[in-house]
Amino acid sequence: MKIACFLYPQFTSMDMIGPVTAWQFVPGVEFEFIAARKGPIATDSGLELVATHTYADATPDPDVVFVPGGALPTLEAMQDEALLDAIARAGAKAQWITSVCTGSLLLGAAGLLRGYRSACHWHALPWLEKFGAIPDERRVVIDRNRASGGGVTAGVDFGLRMAAQWGGEAAGRLIELVIEYAPEPPFHTGRPELADAATLATAREMVSPMMPEALVDRAARRLQASRVAAVAA
Repeated sequence: MKIACFLYPQFTSMDMIGPVTAWQFVPGVEFEFIAARKGPIATDSGLELVATHTYADATPDPDVVFVPGGALPTLEAMQDEALLDAIARAGAKAQWITSVCTGSLLLGAAGLLRGYRSACHWHALPWLEKFGAIPDERRVVIDRNRASGGGVTAGVDFGLRMAAQWGGEAAGRLIELVIEYAPEPPFHTGRPELADAATLATAREMVSPMMPEALVDRAARRLQASRVAAVAA
């Protein structure tokens, strides 16, 4: 099974590392890490992940397309037509189209989520509607051949759920044990509905400048214009 993982500058490293940590145990799995050019790509944490393929030489019909998310750099990536076109081309032939965190906004901007339910980071979740998607607050959402995880750490849950989709529940249980996934959140504030009012207010103040909605609107207008042009043609 070939998984096409798209990289772009300053995406959230955990969004990629979580799922890949689970998927490495799937028999026969092959990863392609795809970017505009081969070589190291810096992530938001300072870690670098290496792009093994470019848009031009990546497998044209992967089994799985996977897109990680992030904050401002992800919204800026939504303005990158070459990246969106590469995601759209791969998604047109893939069996599964997947994302974690705001990676679902990139899928939406590439025209791959219209009419599908999708997860996203809690702050950005309502913006999925701008691309014709249906926001879903669940931590992992599977709608036909679209699958998505919520914000950042949801990538581990998402990765395990997908491993079970591909290899059966027994495989998911085994991988969960091998990676010792038994979370015990120390503060129980990991979702807006769980956080106290002061913590939630501070989080919103912190996140809002990192995710300017104007960039999402710009990407939505690009997608709408491309649809209008396609109809006219």
